[in-house]
Amino acid sequence: MKQVNYKDLGTVPYQEAWDYQQKLLAAVIDTKRQNRERNEKGESLLPIRHYLLFCAHPPVYTLGRSGSMENLLLDERKLQEKGIEFFKINRGGDITFHGPGQVVGYPIFDLDDFFTDVHRYVRYLEEAVILTLAEYGIEGERLEGYTGVWLPEKSGLPKRKICAIGVHLSRWVTMHGFAFNVNTDLDYFRHIVPCGIKEQDKDVTSLATELGTTIDEAAVKEKLKRHFAELFGFEFVGW
Repeated sequence: MKQVNYKDLGTVPYQEAWDYQQKLLAAVIDTKRQNRERNEKGESLLPIRHYLLFCAHPPVYTLGRSGSMENLLLDERKLQEKGIEFFKINRGGDITFHGPGQVVGYPIFDLDDFFTDVHRYVRYLEEAVILTLAEYGIEGERLEGYTGVWLPEKSGLPKRKICAIGVHLSRWVTMHGFAFNVNTDLDYFRHIVPCGIKEQDKDVTSLATELGTTIDEAAVKEKLKRHFAELFGFEFVGW
């Protein structure tokens, strides 16, 4: 069975986590390059290492490749006053928030070792969150035309996004991933147009908001890990 190296980084600055992802991605790509050369020489191949990182970040807004600066509603001075960082990054999608109370997941997977289908990959990320929500009695769903995981309308509430997803691939190796609002302070989303979605019939939410109580984030991570392993067909190892 395939193995995935798991590490919980705890709370880590966004730049540090981004640099770490890029380091792991480069190492995986280098192993793939070496294996092409070894294959041509008839030599045994090196094992491909896959990684899943969980973490949280101090408050930060990130803007994806297809995003618009118009969706950031604070200027540089206001960002500094509120202690929020800002980064333009190379994932797909528009603007989102990362901060305390989120479970952020960064898979560094070589999809050549799983399946070379980006849409299927994103669906699996969504499905891991949907299955986790189900364990809390919450119905998660996909929304046509949008990535991420949403909750359906209920009791006068609009459709609510509970998990944002944005990925980047290089030579079929993934980076970036998902941000699942567990105990997140949703006020931070009021300073952006989340994911560039301007419709008034959509909002953001968190697991704690939906259940009306603080959630054990360690338990959420264990559920997510189990669903990742089942969906992708691997076992976890530490390193």
